Amino acid sequence: MMKPKVYVTRQIPDRGLEILKDTCDLEVWEKEIPPPKEILQDKVRGKDGLLCLLTDSVDQTLMDAAGAQLKVISNYAVGYDNIDIQAATERKILVCNTPGVLTETTADLAFALLMTVARRIAEGVEYVKAGNWKTWGPKLLLGYDVHGATLGIIGMGKIGQAMAQRALGFKMDIIYYDPKHRPEVDTSVGARMCDTLDEVLAKADFISLHVPLTKETTHLIDAEALKKMKTSAILINTARGQVIDTNALIKALRYHEIAGAALDVTDPEPLPPDHQLLRLSNCIVVPHIGSASIATRTKMAVIAAENLIAGLKGERPKFIVNPEVLTNN
Repeated sequence: MMKPKVYVTRQIPDRGLEILKDTCDLEVWEKEIPPPKEILQDKVRGKDGLLCLLTDSVDQTLMDAAGAQLKVISNYAVGYDNIDIQAATERKILVCNTPGVLTETTADLAFALLMTVARRIAEGVEYVKAGNWKTWGPKLLLGYDVHGATLGIIGMGKIGQAMAQRALGFKMDIIYYDPKHRPEVDTSVGARMCDTLDEVLAKADFISLHVPLTKETTHLIDAEALKKMKTSAILINTARGQVIDTNALIKALRYHEIAGAALDVTDPEPLPPDHQLLRLSNCIVVPHIGSASIATRTKMAVIAAENLIAGLKGERPKFIVNPEVLTNN
């Protein structure tokens, strides 16, 4: 019996590839940079399954290039805004993702970013490396207290709630706004729901973004939203870069309309080395490492591989974005 043909758009942790090698005729893109669109279209031709990353745009053109035999698209991520779900569903292609496993790890990074920009840690490291540390000074690199401050969480899904759990240890006052008005928020995190986004923007000392990227959340934090924040407020984004209007953020940081920002995701992504955000001392940027722990990235690889194999076997994958494909068959 012939093995199903599968294409993987990047090197993922070995455990995931080992699972695929056991059951699939596997081809993997070996380079660090994502495959260009024209190459990806060629590589997916005739494949039964595709394991892709957020950096890969999987639209209807790519699906059609693959052919009618394409059964499963397994995304190595929780989010799936890189995939045209409607086009996949119309073609009866299962789309899978890797939710849950990266919740705690991403929340760890979000809180680490909050602490780093609040206490000006990155600036301090550079200050020492530059040889500027001459003595202890009462006004040297003064930052903002985290304990007892107000944390505003925008998007109270699993990661938002995990962020709230971390804030409890710092005795923070936690408020949140969720565009979906989730009824299932864990009350043990001690967070108070606000009826409007504006209320969170006006009251919070720290604002942490945890919303998925949709039409409604694109540029959710725009020039008007930034003006509603405290001038002492700090913005943290571990969601998607497009949730923030980058040009508006640059202006707000440059003219001290807000105190600072810490970004794991950006728009564009990656940022070119001469980008204006990277020239601002009150902004820190890291390269989309929210889920980048050895354990979490390995678990993601295993889930993505298992989702793909289950779909190819005609079984129900553990995590499906468009389950209606199964019910309509």
